[in-house]
Amino acid sequence: MDMKNLPTPAGINSLFANSNPDEVWIKAADIVRRINPAYDFSLVKTAFDDVVRLFRGEYPGYGSIKTLYHDLPHTMDVLLCAVRLMHGVYISGTKLTDNEMALIMMAALMHDVGYVQRHGEETGTGAQFTQSHVNRGIEFMRHYIAEQNFPPDLATPLELMIQSTNYLLPFSEIKFLDEHTRLLGQIVATADLTGQMADRTYLEKLLLLFLEFKEAHFGDYQNIHDLLYKTQKFYGSTQKKLDGEFGGIYANLTFHFKDWFGVENNYYMESIEKNIAYLSKVISLDEEQHLSMLKRGGIVEKTRIMTAPNDPA
Repeated sequence: MDMKNLPTPAGINSLFANSNPDEVWIKAADIVRRINPAYDFSLVKTAFDDVVRLFRGEYPGYGSIKTLYHDLPHTMDVLLCAVRLMHGVYISGTKLTDNEMALIMMAALMHDVGYVQRHGEETGTGAQFTQSHVNRGIEFMRHYIAEQNFPPDLATPLELMIQSTNYLLPFSEIKFLDEHTRLLGQIVATADLTGQMADRTYLEKLLLLFLEFKEAHFGDYQNIHDLLYKTQKFYGSTQKKLDGEFGGIYANLTFHFKDWFGVENNYYMESIEKNIAYLSKVISLDEEQHLSMLKRGGIVEKTRIMTAPNDPA
């Protein structure tokens, strides 16, 4: 093992720091070229640029995506995790065509675009679409495919793959075209879960997720402490889903990191396990101590400012 190539702790942390879309694109493209050095990025890069524009409010006919948790960095997390995962799947011996890689990347990019607000419906943050955002995203995707004159045969597999991220729809009920398309759906769905839960600020961002759920009147969470308690149970059900419906495909991330760093580590799962271990420590304390334990990213302080009552004029 070449110790010079081993990632530093800062390098490992940077795997999950994806707030800059330009940097994410460079990382993703470098990985794809390991699968096919001659890959034609034109279609996927167009979609990438347009999704970034959509989140930023620069896409014609739409406002910006303002949801606090399901933001642009979240989509970048999912995209890069999906690319790393499909690289690992490829190394494991499962061949992926250029078209299939495009489908994976486009589905990851568009899996949350349903939170966007059309001009004329700009109320709240878009979190009110929590339960309908997947179907709204599919509607946007189909319109986008036609508008861009992309190959129309992309639309149906993309719809199925985006549906794979729908937590309200059992994965077993999705009518995939064939087993290979089902595999693509497993890659995207796995990336959606592992990409967000491996984020070093995942526990802090649960405060933002709670605000989304509150705005959407979704779930039965009494307060942020209740969500923290129930996240531990959510992790248990997530692990069962990853190992069951999604076929344990997350294990292929180890192949990616073996090729990239020369080490047999699954840094995503290791990061998730650290987050959940720390969560167990947090929720073992009295509730008044919970937020003082969540210090990363200044998110607790920002949330307090956002939720504080306005000072009287």
